[in-house]
Formats: sequence, structure tokens, C-alpha cells
Amino acid sequence: RRRLLLAFFYAIIFFMPVLWISYNKRTGIKRRFLRPPGALPEVDFVRQCIGCFKCATACPNECIEMASFEWGMGNVHTPVINPRSRGCILCMRCTEVCPTGALTEISSEIGVLAKSVKMGTAQLDADLCYSYHGRTCGVCYRACPLQGKAMTIGLFEQPTIHEEQCVGCGLCEQACIHMPQAVRVRPL
Repeated sequence: RRRLLLAFFYAIIFFMPVLWISYNKRTGIKRRFLRPPGALPEVDFVRQCIGCFKCATACPNECIEMASFEWGMGNVHTPVINPRSRGCILCMRCTEVCPTGALTEISSEIGVLAKSVKMGTAQLDADLCYSYHGRTCGVCYRACPLQGKAMTIGLFEQPTIHEEQCVGCGLCEQACIHMPQAVRVRPL
């Protein structure tokens, strides 16, 4: 009886990740996440990152999570940012502590950030945005660290996102009070 239970237990442990991966491939589920600022291109980043957790530990906003199996097999123990739960405050501490160079060091000066950081791009769905339906909101604009450059506002605090200036920090998505969010950050 004990051997049968152990065999069943090991079979579940072995086959669950395999079933999960095949399910995700069949259903076309794609995980949406951002890499921390200064990340190398995805293939190089995954190859270079050793999953040391230093970037996640150094982050004062605690926005960097270490990916588990739900993010995909190739991403396990690599740093990811889920902008809906917590956006990046662009302090650049994660880039300072990376021992392998998977995150290149970037200065935290605003001028340098706007040119050097590109995690993704915020996209606005005007059909969902309160400000485009006669209600004043502007929460996303106030959350943006690059106000006036990456995001501007108009009448009723209607936000306009300038994709070429947006760094994809996710603070606007985190701040959005509409459900589902009117502002979403799309990773590179």
C-alpha cells in the first residue's frame, strides 16, 4: 500500500508540470510580464541570469518577483515584474547588484532613464478610460514618473501616451482604478 501511494505521489509530481505546459501550449495562454530595467534582450537575459535573487532583494518597492513554473519553464527563477500588482519606481538598484550583467547598470537620473530604459510600452484603451467618458480621473498621469514626456493630459484629464518616451515601468497600470485596467503595459 505504501509503495502504491509513493508511486502515485511521484507520478503526480512528475506529470503535473508536463500537463501544465502542454495545456498552456494547446490553449494559447501567453504570460504577460516585464523584465526589470536594463535587462538584456530576452534570449541573452535568460542565458545570462543565474536566478540569484539579488535584484528582487535590492528592490525597495518589492516589484521584482522571481518567476515560478506558472511563468513558463524557460523563465523559472528569473526576475519578472507584474505591473498590475506593483510597478517599477525606476530606482535602478536592481541594475547595481546584478553579478552577471543580465541587467546592465543604468544611472537613476531622469534624463538617462528616459533614454536608456525600455521595459515595455503603456497602451491606453479609451473605451475603458473614465476620463474619455466625461469623468475626471487622471490617476495614471499622476503615477507616471515621466509626466509631460511619456504621458500628457488634456480636457477632463484625458491621458495621451507617447510610446517613444514611455519606459514601461507599469506605475500607470498599477494606479488605474478601472477594472479591467484602461492602461496596460505591453512588454517588449
